[in-house]
Amino acid sequence: MSRDTNSEIPLIAILRGVTPQTILDVASVLVEAGFTKLEVPLNSPNAIESIRMLVKEFGTESFELGAGTVTRLDLAEQVLETGANLVVTPNCNIEVIKTAVDAGCVTYPGVVTPTEAFNAVHAGATNLKLFPISMVGVSGMSAMKSVLPSNIDLFPVGGIDATIDSMSPYLNKGAKGFGLGSQLYTPFMTVSEVGQKAKAFVKTYNNIIAQ
Repeated sequence: MSRDTNSEIPLIAILRGVTPQTILDVASVLVEAGFTKLEVPLNSPNAIESIRMLVKEFGTESFELGAGTVTRLDLAEQVLETGANLVVTPNCNIEVIKTAVDAGCVTYPGVVTPTEAFNAVHAGATNLKLFPISMVGVSGMSAMKSVLPSNIDLFPVGGIDATIDSMSPYLNKGAKGFGLGSQLYTPFMTVSEVGQKAKAFVKTYNNIIAQ
């Protein structure tokens, strides 16, 4: 499945539990490894401040920086006020999707059924977060992709490891990329450990798409 390995790496770093004290150090090793999509879930400590720091440090011209676990419209509005350009949700909230899209944000609404997927698409989303992917699986994702518009990109999330066995089945069936949580980052990891894991994910992804 040959693609350009020099193009943007479609892996979303989900930094659940990161703090304003550690966000820039963690983000720096991720960016060094090739990540351009960084998500701070809103149930992290002082998440809005961490997002604001990311936007100030890296800017949004070449990066997707913003929030995950955006479950309500008022939360989405707080995220937008930081200058963020990324909104990720665990569910299909039409108000949140439309607000984020209208603000020019890249959105990844969480879906597990065709109905949720089409509702998100009709609200303006062009990326769908299949979460938890354990409820969908490779065959479910493939079936969903066959009926969705061809411009819709699918991102499995939940339990993805930095191995060919974990990533390849989804990529071979049309997944665009992945959202990576605790397999990439937890607050208990050192910055060095996060950097090593980030490089492993990028290396595995590139090895698969170069085949």
